[in-house]
Amino acid sequence: MSPHPDSPTVGTLRSLHRYPVKSLTGEDLTEAYAEARGLRADRLWSVRDPDGKLGSGKSTRRFRKMDGLLMLSASYDGDVPVIAFPDGRTLRADDPGIDAALTAYVGRPVGLAREQEVSHFDDGPVHLVTTSAVRAVADVHGAPVDVRHFRPNLVVDTGDEAGFPEDAWLGRSLAVGEAVLEVVAPMPRCVMVTQPQRDLPPDDGLLRRVTDVAGMDFGVLAEVVTPGRVAVGDAVRLRAPAR
Repeated sequence: MSPHPDSPTVGTLRSLHRYPVKSLTGEDLTEAYAEARGLRADRLWSVRDPDGKLGSGKSTRRFRKMDGLLMLSASYDGDVPVIAFPDGRTLRADDPGIDAALTAYVGRPVGLAREQEVSHFDDGPVHLVTTSAVRAVADVHGAPVDVRHFRPNLVVDTGDEAGFPEDAWLGRSLAVGEAVLEVVAPMPRCVMVTQPQRDLPPDDGLLRRVTDVAGMDFGVLAEVVTPGRVAVGDAVRLRAPAR
């Protein structure tokens, strides 16, 4: 029985994604634990320059653009990330040769490190998109849109709902499995949505199509109000406005 039986159902958790290393391709999960920081161990590691800037698809005060990171993938073996390189090699984060391998790949000195005082998140702890929003972009794009381009944590299947139902969730809470998430802001988009990823070709026109139908935002950011387990297939229920 749902712990939130009086909240209307707005969708079902269709897929669940975690990214052990920031800006690398991540892993698909069937379940995860949502906590104050986000999905447990999401983006807990990063590739970083000697000055501490984090490898990303863009350069900012905290981040430094490093081409090719999205062609690497990361998944957890227990609590240790395993990095897969395009040439088929895999190296664990605790392998003595991991920094040298990443340095050779990136083309300048870098290392793999666990999050410390600088957050690895760009905008917020949990990123959520809906199948309705993906369909709306695909309609103007004239081609299917792979949700992996948006690097979400949660994909909510909103059925035949048209447009962007998540816009109406801003300032409200979603009950998903054992967890409660407060939807706090739209998710700003950048050129990263167009870039190729491991097993995913580039989509050069995608950002333009997102801008056409949704401005520069797509999806929403959420914070975890009540920690708990979430799993694919869970009902997603809309709760009263946050106070």
